[in-house]
Parts: sequence; structure tokens; C-alpha cells
Amino acid sequence: MCNMLESAKMEKGETDSSRSRSSDDSIQMEKKQLKERDGWKGRLDFIMTCVGYAVGLGNIWRFPYLCYKSGGGAFFIPYVFFLVMCGVPLFFMEASYGQFSSLSPISIWRICPLFKGVGVGMVMVSAIVCVYYNVIVAWTLYFLYMSFRAVLPWSTCDNEWNTVNCVVDTGDRLPQPSPPTNATNSSSLFNSTYLVNGTLFNQTVFGNMSAALSAAGNATAVLSGKKMSASEEFWTRHVLEITDGINNPGTIRWQLLIGLMLAWVFVFLCLFKGVNVLGKVMHFAAPFPYLVLLVLLIRGVTLPGAVNGIKFYIFPKWEKLADYQVWGDAALQIFYSVGMAWGGIITMASYNRFSNNVYRDAMLVPIINCATSIFAGFVIFAILGFMAHSADTTVEKVVSQGPGLTFVAYPEAVAKLPISPMWAVLFFLMLFTIGLDSQFGMVETCISAFMDEYPHLLRTKRTLISFLACLFEFLMGLPCITQGGIYVLQIMDWYCASFSLMLISLTECVAIAWIYGTDRFYKDIELMIGFRPSPIWHYMWKYITPSIILGIWLFSVITLGPVTYDGKSYPTWALGFGWCLGVASMLPIPILAFKSMLSTEGTCSQRWKKLTTPLESWGPSQPEDREKYLTSLRKCKELEEISHSPHMRTNDDVATPFLST
Repeated sequence: MCNMLESAKMEKGETDSSRSRSSDDSIQMEKKQLKERDGWKGRLDFIMTCVGYAVGLGNIWRFPYLCYKSGGGAFFIPYVFFLVMCGVPLFFMEASYGQFSSLSPISIWRICPLFKGVGVGMVMVSAIVCVYYNVIVAWTLYFLYMSFRAVLPWSTCDNEWNTVNCVVDTGDRLPQPSPPTNATNSSSLFNSTYLVNGTLFNQTVFGNMSAALSAAGNATAVLSGKKMSASEEFWTRHVLEITDGINNPGTIRWQLLIGLMLAWVFVFLCLFKGVNVLGKVMHFAAPFPYLVLLVLLIRGVTLPGAVNGIKFYIFPKWEKLADYQVWGDAALQIFYSVGMAWGGIITMASYNRFSNNVYRDAMLVPIINCATSIFAGFVIFAILGFMAHSADTTVEKVVSQGPGLTFVAYPEAVAKLPISPMWAVLFFLMLFTIGLDSQFGMVETCISAFMDEYPHLLRTKRTLISFLACLFEFLMGLPCITQGGIYVLQIMDWYCASFSLMLISLTECVAIAWIYGTDRFYKDIELMIGFRPSPIWHYMWKYITPSIILGIWLFSVITLGPVTYDGKSYPTWALGFGWCLGVASMLPIPILAFKSMLSTEGTCSQRWKKLTTPLESWGPSQPEDREKYLTSLRKCKELEEISHSPHMRTNDDVATPFLST
């Protein structure tokens, strides 16, 4: 019996080995004809880039407000819970199969061709968010430019844009902020991928500023006689020159046009040479915001009233944990801030060495992102405490989020500090760096997706592709820098990366954990890092994380209302445009799946099996790594096929499979 088994195994093995070698040789010959794909040169390049990508504007302007609104320190409990249950498992999954294959979000679906639309959806989300994310960076650049003067222009009421309603001391007229009508509509860009946005989001992009934009301005202030602070008039009447609605777009703001051009020039210069340059840039861009935050915290805690602000931020209100809205906000914030389903994590991991310890990195980056949000809250609320003290009011009356915080409240507080221009420069330089970090990840996701999908045509034209991508995104962003542009930006942020991200992530989990299989995925990871991860990830990827994603999606859909800005409703055509943006990134999943089923030969079951089986080109990109992968795969396959062979069975001895993929 043993001799028969060995003989059959050798005969079958020789046949399959010759076929595999022939197929593998053809793949390797094809790859040799291509320009070699870039990769990280430094050991910390991946970590730095992922931290910069995941830590977005939402960590600064969204999380502190959510923490205050949702129970202070008690909010940390649901926040950490969803980080562990949803954020870390998805980050680990995406980083693992991105590193394993060295492919970007579209081409990587050689792993399961039926779901190629998932990758297309990821790239579409990142591309749409890139359009308006750089508009936020342009705002920051303009504030940074205006900070280089002896007297900050938003600190006085004697400028040409000021009205008779302008006041410098806002202590007597600060209103109690009401909860936004759609506080849970968090779009990834303000958290991350991201995007962003999850990030703006995270993920993305990664928190949404949609609910907060209304705090940023009031175009009818002059007519109604409402008192406005000098910083608010600077924001609404000078930076934006905001109109009365989306039906009145006005003209392009030339100052913002210059800022947007400069923002895209920065992106192009850091990406046109690939990750070799990006990795070096991120060694400065990723840690710099932390240095500025530390300086601002040291200065902030020495200000009068700072302690009250920090107490207001972290003092736990345990009764809030019984509110489902708090848990929903925490889940959305984590989902967008870590940057899952944006394609950025896959893209950055694809530049890793095959043997990089992705397990360690996947645990580290989400924790750093979470800690950054908490740390930024101390900085923000120390300054808000000082602002409340200066205005002789309570912290609750000055607390804000989104652009209302970064472009109105915080500049107003900075203007009260000694040597205020220096602190303004530091603050907006930090925001500029944080914004660009996330933007780099999203744009690189789009560029690498096309280059990996058409390597023969585009791999040698990196500079041209980068230029065309930046030019296209710049042109698409022009409507957002008109006088009514913030209304357009609000629509894009409200819809484009909300519910679509959850469905993309859910489909991704199903494809990897259920169709490709966690057992085979475990073997792939073990081949990379040299050990088998904990069995807990099997249950996370198959059951727990998908269930949480489905719950988050239901929560976001139920709480998603029609877009508004500053209490103004949008016309029907604008709402329709927003829904089109939201659905656009989901459509490739069913459309490409249906197209693949129609174009594949065979019966329905044969088509399904073929389209859910990895392509021959799936696997590690380097010859030595690919050989190890194919060898391990052949051994498993040979033993399984031999054990199922009918002529190998006897009445006394039945061969059974002992290892499956």
C-alpha cells in the first residue's frame, strides 16, 4: 500500500510540477520584461506612511468633539472596543494580502476574480475624496500664508471684509451649540482612507466634517444683524465669500485657486518618482505633526482655564454608554479613521518586502492612530478652555468641530496668545502636513491601481501618469473653490464615502474569509512572517468583524438624512447628485461580477468555481518567494488529490485528506 501511494504521488507530482514550472516560468518571463515595481527602501517607510495616511484631519477636529458629546472619557470604551473588533482585523487583513501579492487594489483581485469590482470601488472612493480633500489643504495653505504678519487678520474688525456686526470679544454672544442633524454621518476622509477617509476621513480614508460645516459660517449674518466674531467673518466673508446657496455658485476665489494649485504641486513632487521619494518625505511629514501637537500642548496647559477645558474633555459621563448613538458614533469614527476599504492600506503594504513582519505593523498602526486622536483632544480642549476663560464663559459654549473648530474657533483662540503669529504658523503648518500625508496615500492608490492593471503600457510612464492624475483631480476640484463651493464640498463629503465604504469592506471580508478561505490565508501569512497568527483572527474575519460592519452600515443608513449646510436645505437635483456619488463606488461590484459570469465559458457552477479560484498569476512577485509559495501549494494539492483517488482506496485502508487549502 505504501509503495502504491508513493508511486502514485511521484507520478502525479512530476506531471503537476512540470505544468506548474511551465506556467510559473511564463509568468516570470513576462515580469522580467516589465520595469521592476518600486518598493520601500527604509525599514520604517511603511510604518511612517501608514501613520501619516491613517492620521487625518478627523483626528484633530472630529474626535475631540465626539468625545465631549458622547460622554467624555466614557467614550474611550466603545472607541477602543470597535478598534479591536473592527479596525485592527480589517487593517491586518488588507495589509497581509497587499504585502503577499505586491499588487494594488484592482490587480490584487487575482485572488478572487469575481470580486474585482471591490478594488475598482476602493479606487473610486479615493479618487472622489481626493478632489475635495485638497480643497481643505488649500484652505489651510491660505490661512498659513495669512499668518505671516504682525497682526493676524482674523483678530480685528477693521478689515475691508468686516461688517458692523463684527465683534472681537465673543464672550457675550456665543450660542449653545446644538447637536448636528446628522452627527453620525461620518465620512472617512476626516478620520483617516480613509477615505478619510476614512480617512478628512481615512480610509480613508479619516471623520466627517459634514455635520460640522454648518458651524463654519452664516451668509445671512449681515442681513439678520447677528453678531459674528472677527475670525468667523474672516472665514465666511473673506476666505469663502460664501453665497446664499448651491444654486448661486458665484466666481472662483483666486486666492483658493492658487492654494489648490500649490497643494497639487506638492502632491505631484512627492509622488512622481514613486515610493522611493514618498518614503523619505514621510520620515519628516509623519512625525512633524506630533512635534507641533506636543509644543501646542505644553503651551496650552500653561494657559489660564486650560485645566477646565481638559476636565471637560475627559470627565466621564457613564450614563452616555446606554445611548446607542454613542456606540454608533464610536464605530463610525473607528471605521473611517483607520482607513479600511479605501485601498490605501493595500497599496502601501504592496511595497513591503515579502518577509516584512506585517503582523507587528498591523497591530501598531491602528493603536498609534487611536492614541493620536486622544492626544489631539488634550491639545484642542486645553486651548478651548483658555478661550472660554478669556471670554468669561463655559467650555461648552465654545466647543466646536470640523472647520468650525480649525478655521474659526482655534484661530480666534490663537489670536489671544502672546506672539500669536508664531502659534498660528505652527498650527496651520501642522494641519497642512496632516492633510498632505493622507492625500499622498489616496493619490498613490489611484496611480498604482492603473499602473499595476496596465503594467506594459504605464509602468515606464510614472511621471506622466502622476501629472495627468494630479491635473485631472485639480480640475475636478475647481467647483469647490467658487464662492458657493463649500455647498458642493458638503454634498461630496456627505454621500461619497459613507455607506459605500461599509459594503465594500463587507464584500472584501466575505471574499477573503469565506471564498478564498481563512485556512489558506493563514498559510499565506505564515509563509511571509514565519509563524501562524493566533486562531482568533479566523473568527474575527469570518464572523465578528463582518457582523459589526453590517451593523455599522445599518446604523449609517438609518441615521443618514438629506444633506444640509448651515440649516439650508438642498434642491432635489443636488440631492440626486449626492446619491449618485454615493452609489457610484458600489456599482462596480455587481456590474463586473455579472460581466465576468457572462463572459466565462461553462455552466453556472463551472463559471462560479473558475471565478472564485485564484488565477495562476496570484502569489508573491519575487521568484524566490513565489517558488516557496508554489512548492507549499503543490504539496497540499498533491496530498489532497492522492487521498481522494478511487484506485488508492482498499477495503482495509481508506485514504483521507489531512491537509486542505
